[in-house]
Amino acid sequence: MGRQTKKNNGFGKTATIGVAVILIGIVIYYFYSAEQGQMRGFNFGNELQEIQDELKNEQSIFYSNVRMWEENGLTKTAFLEASKIHIKNMNDIISKYDTLQIPDAFSGAVKLFKLSTESQLESDIHLINWIEFDDESEKIRSNELLQQSFEYELGGLTLYNDAKDSNP
Repeated sequence: MGRQTKKNNGFGKTATIGVAVILIGIVIYYFYSAEQGQMRGFNFGNELQEIQDELKNEQSIFYSNVRMWEENGLTKTAFLEASKIHIKNMNDIISKYDTLQIPDAFSGAVKLFKLSTESQLESDIHLINWIEFDDESEKIRSNELLQQSFEYELGGLTLYNDAKDSNP
């Protein structure tokens, strides 16, 4: 009987070690996955911030050109040439939203940020048309779209902060 006990005891030790190794592997995988998720979230946040910063800079340049035109510091022709570059840059910025690897919780916020940027571009195009054709209805439409862009941006910020608060 002594042999059976040693045999069973050896099997028990092996099984215990095997279970311990599996549990340690599961714990390591869990924490590795959680860390990778945090890194992806961190990268997403940084990439989104870069897009927003680029948008802010582009809009600052555009509205600076509008002010210069209003103050006769920029000819209409020069303004319209600069506006072509602005439209291209804005389209490039909009396309960057599609390259983001968006965590599910943030997808609604990113959609609203993109809609805001698209509305901003459409507003800018109407403002450019107002300057080019002196059509007051274009300026009115530009202002309406600017307000819509602002509302999308606020909605996006709210959803972003809600998602951030629920995903520490």
